[in-house]
Amino acid sequence: MQISLKINGKETSLDVAPNTLLVQLIRDQLKLTGTHVGCDTAQCGACTVLKDGHAVKSCNILAAQAQGSEVTTIEGLAQADGTLHPMQAAFKECHGLQCGFCTPGMVLSSVDLCNKHPKASATEIRELLEGNFCRCTGYQNIVKSVQQGQAAMASGN
Repeated sequence: MQISLKINGKETSLDVAPNTLLVQLIRDQLKLTGTHVGCDTAQCGACTVLKDGHAVKSCNILAAQAQGSEVTTIEGLAQADGTLHPMQAAFKECHGLQCGFCTPGMVLSSVDLCNKHPKASATEIRELLEGNFCRCTGYQNIVKSVQQGQAAMASGN
């Protein structure tokens, strides 16, 4: 079947099998490998992307369900000139990552979190990120990163 969607700002039409998952389309067909596959069961959040501005786990959505949608992967979050999104910059500055495997999904989930909850407290951030697992950190620097990204997004930086 043929589907059309906008991915990272570019209109795209592709042929996909009806059972193709969105994560497979992103990684295998479009070669955007920043979206990671961690658990294949929508538990870890490594495959999180933004679909029409909302964080979704792309291993749990058929590519056909993205028909007509706008999908943003970690590769499409920065500006065209390479300037990092405020949340990406915050994760870098606050050391909100270690091995980096969870980071793309964590960053995209955090962008959605801050859009929906612009004044979330540290406790609320921890609760709202519970569907994203990091096996390396104690989450303290992730929470700091989200708070800094939250402030930068609110100020328009």
